[in-house]
Amino acid sequence: MEDLIYENYEILEISKVDQVCKLTETTKKVITEISLKVMVNGEELVSLLCLNQCPEELALGFLYSEGVINAYSDVESISYNDMLFAVIITLKKDILINRQESLRSITSGCGKCYTYINPLKQSQYCSIETEKTFSLNTILQVMKDFLTSSKIFMEVGGVHSVLFYHPDYQILNEDIGRHNCFDKITGILLKAGRLDLASESILFVSGRISSEIMTKAVRLRTPILVSRSTPTTAAIRLAKQYNMTLLGYVRGNKGYVYASPERLAL
Repeated sequence: MEDLIYENYEILEISKVDQVCKLTETTKKVITEISLKVMVNGEELVSLLCLNQCPEELALGFLYSEGVINAYSDVESISYNDMLFAVIITLKKDILINRQESLRSITSGCGKCYTYINPLKQSQYCSIETEKTFSLNTILQVMKDFLTSSKIFMEVGGVHSVLFYHPDYQILNEDIGRHNCFDKITGILLKAGRLDLASESILFVSGRISSEIMTKAVRLRTPILVSRSTPTTAAIRLAKQYNMTLLGYVRGNKGYVYASPERLAL
């Protein structure tokens, strides 16, 4: 698997000793990036720029996040062609894709070409209603552990991390794009038949929360989203609109609550 996620490059290392700079030949691991095609019912729906890891789960999660499918049972067949970097999916006959959704290229950063909930799918994004509370002590401790748990980041760098946390079931995923991490986690839950756990779980994110990240969390129906960094104003508005508890700048024993603090137990 390691040969899929990074390559070794011959480069020059900069150093400075006694005010003198020098360049030294060295070898460094560099994270890979591929353009993953998602083929649905014989046509290319989207290209995702991503880490070469968990391609089927990424494709499934993307389709779920975008409201194309609602369950793994909506998929007739799925396979991965590693020569073409393509996930090939056939949906059940009654699952249709609106042509307005076809062929988009999603970047590996946060600058996606669309960021808000698709009006055609808005009925599939519901306000999160749960009376369950979550311990702030647990949230702070899990975040501390999470921030040092990315083996790829520690060894190679160049990736974001997302943790799906349930007391009995955890998924850690890494990718060059945060939104890819979310979709992979969703795809893993779909395949495993564990999507029901989302309503009693917490999502931890290594980077900032944009509106596109928030829409994926809302679609997954996870009641709490915790970030080491900041949310955007659009993300805060979506959190309040859909009743999601949103925490930012959670580092050490500190952090901020931007929406729905009633779920937090002191």
